[in-house]
Amino acid sequence: MTAEQTAPTTTSVTPGRAAGVSGPEPTSAPESGRAEAAATPAPVVFDVADLNVYYGNFRAVRDASLQIRQHEITAFIGPSGCGKSTMLRCFDRMNDLIEGCRVEGTLRYHGVDLYDAKIDPVEVRKRIGMVFQKPNPFPKSIYDNIAFGPKIAGLDGDMDEIVESALRRAALWDEVKDRLKKSAMGLSGGQQQRLCIARAVAVEPEVVLMDEPCSALDPIATARIEDLMQELKTRYTIVIVTHNMQQAARVSDRTAFFTTEVNETSDTRTGVLVEYEVTDKIFSNPSDERTENYVTGRFG
Repeated sequence: MTAEQTAPTTTSVTPGRAAGVSGPEPTSAPESGRAEAAATPAPVVFDVADLNVYYGNFRAVRDASLQIRQHEITAFIGPSGCGKSTMLRCFDRMNDLIEGCRVEGTLRYHGVDLYDAKIDPVEVRKRIGMVFQKPNPFPKSIYDNIAFGPKIAGLDGDMDEIVESALRRAALWDEVKDRLKKSAMGLSGGQQQRLCIARAVAVEPEVVLMDEPCSALDPIATARIEDLMQELKTRYTIVIVTHNMQQAARVSDRTAFFTTEVNETSDTRTGVLVEYEVTDKIFSNPSDERTENYVTGRFG
């Protein structure tokens, strides 16, 4: 079973700190531009050092090091097979659900090692939500999709208010408020993806991970999701994987470029993090020639 197939049990998150995982409660942040983000770095949420990810004997990602900062959108870009999605799934330990996968190195969340033996991965996923490439609403009503996570978590409060608040944050309330008891499967693709975002934020995670959230959507729906990301980052830290370089340039504060190294003997490809910088620098003045070649379209 793949991580995406198991998504319904892990896309929802619950409030409060995970067992053994410290960190501040989600708070709103003031609007800030990329230049300000670069000049005054926000607090570090994830600190990754020398991270290696293996599937059995195959190393999918090698020696990745980077820091993800609070209330920013970080984009992972790079050619297919370079380890972007594998890296993303490390942040909420979704790779634990893949047989034979193991992670070596250090990945700290507010200073706590997420891969310490004492950390419960289920509790980690209560603080870190995930939105997948293909919208995956439950075969339930729109209302029940949003209420699912809060009910499982035993969240106190008026459920009607919780559902409405989540749908408003996902810019979906006005479109569905008169059909809450109807099946979520009747929504358009773009609406379904916003529903999945609403489901993820219904119980206040601190971080929202998005794995190519717009790849199955038309340009109009994509623009709605991109606008939504900008609104959500005032409350959450967002990490996205995207094959669309223009999208990364439009929405992200920082960008990590991954590429592949080919082992000519075994013909296997290992993902490596080439460069991680403020987005404007990645696209206008990258430090590594491989990054420049990719963002200018010379390969990839």
